[in-house]
Amino acid sequence: MTTPPAAPRTYRVRTYGCQMNVHDSERLAGLLEAAGYAPAAEGDEADVVVLNTCAVRENADNRLYGNLGHLRPVKAARPGMQIAVGGCLAQKDRGEIVRRAPWVDVVFGTHNVGALPALLERARHNARAQVEIKEALEVFPSTLPARRDSAYSAWVSISVGCNNTCTFCIVPSLRGREEDRRPGDVLAEVRALVDQGVLEVTFLGQNVNSYGAGFGDRGAFADLLRAAGRIEGLERIRFTSPHPRDFTDDVIAAMAETPAVCHQLHMPLQSGSDDVLRRMRRSYRQERYLGILDRVRAAMPDAAITTDIIVGFPGETEADFDATLDVVRAARFASAFTFQYSKRPGTPAADMDGQLPKAVVQERYERLVALQDDISWAENQAQVGRTVELLVAAGEGSKDARTGRSTGRARDGRLVHFTAPDGGADGGVRPGDVVETVVTRAAPHHLVADGPLRSHRRTRAGDASEAGTRPTTPGVLLGMPRVGAPA
Repeated sequence: MTTPPAAPRTYRVRTYGCQMNVHDSERLAGLLEAAGYAPAAEGDEADVVVLNTCAVRENADNRLYGNLGHLRPVKAARPGMQIAVGGCLAQKDRGEIVRRAPWVDVVFGTHNVGALPALLERARHNARAQVEIKEALEVFPSTLPARRDSAYSAWVSISVGCNNTCTFCIVPSLRGREEDRRPGDVLAEVRALVDQGVLEVTFLGQNVNSYGAGFGDRGAFADLLRAAGRIEGLERIRFTSPHPRDFTDDVIAAMAETPAVCHQLHMPLQSGSDDVLRRMRRSYRQERYLGILDRVRAAMPDAAITTDIIVGFPGETEADFDATLDVVRAARFASAFTFQYSKRPGTPAADMDGQLPKAVVQERYERLVALQDDISWAENQAQVGRTVELLVAAGEGSKDARTGRSTGRARDGRLVHFTAPDGGADGGVRPGDVVETVVTRAAPHHLVADGPLRSHRRTRAGDASEAGTRPTTPGVLLGMPRVGAPA
């Protein structure tokens, strides 16, 4: 009588922070599955919990240790359970994590994501925590296996690290200097994704438009946009985030002239005050920033532009803040990610004079949010009556039982809740399908389209979503350890 094979160990990855962390988490999931783990079912406790951390946001440390505290009794009740901590906060805190939370089994950094399966096995074999932080990138993350979250949309990393020295940002010290992938490798990944049914890719980098500096080609990013736009079956190309310092007219031309490139631009402002920008070490000023936006809109009048803004940077005066409000009024952003400045240990800004009282920062923040909400609403109201093409979104796109609406993303990135017909001969609208509809109403943060669909195109991505499958990338990493293999 044969013994049935043991059930695979299960995993769950929890992600905090930016899109780069989301992309890294897809790689972590791919690594674990290549090593024989299986994703934990919804509602089940996992045998391995991976926390992929961020060090940028306020209270990131407290959030991590709070989550680790909640996991302690879970692990105590589940012999053999393992907890791993990776990402930027792991790179920063290193051995401090195990000192403060000795029930953690593995700590790994931003430069050695690919080591996670081996470190988990070593921790099991040696019955002690494994802390491994590398100071330089071992393997470019995009060569690793991936388990992607979406059947229709994919992140594609074109570079890692950053060469800027913004005084408020800790990322360069945790992610390292910028390293660019060769264009042929990026395009090969995009073609492979399109072959799996992916319709939309987003190019990722800490500063995407400095892409090419590492191999001596300052025009490489514009060329990459054009080349990706020639890939048959790729319908939408986005990118994040550019830096105003490196944003050039050839990129604007590539966006305007390449049909697949979406007329959406996320251009971080951070502050509208030239004096604050100088202290931030942001190598542009208000006039240059607004000039870029003018040229973008001249080439693409329908472009939706979004931004990041920090309120309360050390030394910010009321006049400085007024300058930010002036730029927001002039820029007419579709939306903005607004942040209250908070000290990040290890950054020059943390030691600057002029740290502002919390109450002052809060009051300015509320004024900025109120202004931007008014602008966002007005800009959205201008969309009423327009026909929009939507890529139906999973999660966001699940039909709301109360309203009967699903959700999709327009080409300019706006979120649209639309009336989705019930099933019928074609089985209804699925995440990954493409529909056209007319905007009937606006709100500050979304649009509504309550009329009948103009069109509905079923896609291979929709088929995959309906079947519950997600695209996977096998990667090229050799010698992947299997669960239970010798350490």
